[in-house]
Amino acid sequence: MTSDAAVIVQLPRGSAVAGYLSTGPPPSVAAGRVVLEHVAPGADGRLGPLEAGEVVLSVLSPEGLTRDQQQVRDVIRWAATGAEPLVITVEAAEELREDELAVVLDAATRAHRSVILRVMAGA
Repeated sequence: MTSDAAVIVQLPRGSAVAGYLSTGPPPSVAAGRVVLEHVAPGADGRLGPLEAGEVVLSVLSPEGLTRDQQQVRDVIRWAATGAEPLVITVEAAEELREDELAVVLDAATRAHRSVILRVMAGA
């Protein structure tokens, strides 16, 4: 991917994080570098299993992305080539800030595959 790489953020439709991102989208979302994909959650409000992709990292909250920036970069950079997107899962989020998205965007510029940030549930 190039420096204008986009990251796809999958999030539960109707969740707190979806509302947060729609009412005041961070600059990377407004600029189209981060694309939001609203996915229908299950009855428990969580996203179901992945249909495609390789999970390379899971964090409990978006703060884990900024706390473990080097790990985010490393798992993306050193992932083997393949056709499926690389997936970072976030167990729960109430909001997703620009600094957290920037970590994933930065790592995605080094990726040889698409990158998905999957928020499993609203907090």
